[in-house]
Amino acid sequence: MSNAKVLPLLEPDVVACCPPLTERPISANEAETAAKMFKALGDPVRLRLFSAVASHEGGEACVCDISDVGVSQPTVSHHLKKLKEAGLLSSERRGAWVYYRVEPSVLAAMGALLNGAAQKA
Repeated sequence: MSNAKVLPLLEPDVVACCPPLTERPISANEAETAAKMFKALGDPVRLRLFSAVASHEGGEACVCDISDVGVSQPTVSHHLKKLKEAGLLSSERRGAWVYYRVEPSVLAAMGALLNGAAQKA
């Protein structure tokens, strides 16, 4: 007889940086937080790296799997660091490699910020 217990799945906490853009004017602090995210994604190499991580099987990617974006490895590391500083990626070292992931709450929060504007269009 098994003592296995089924645990409920928890929805990730969505911590939005600010309300949807069409809800109300955002404050200076909210704008600064959102601008850091958008600035980080404003670079084509960073956008490609973010997309590579977000779309990678299992929701995380080893740096060795995503570094083919046309720049040197030190430049890839720099861009990944900027994405982490903006709160868009998290990482975990496993042996010699670093694995990156986009937390579901980050994508949900970014979607919530822009979703109101899309729905009114």
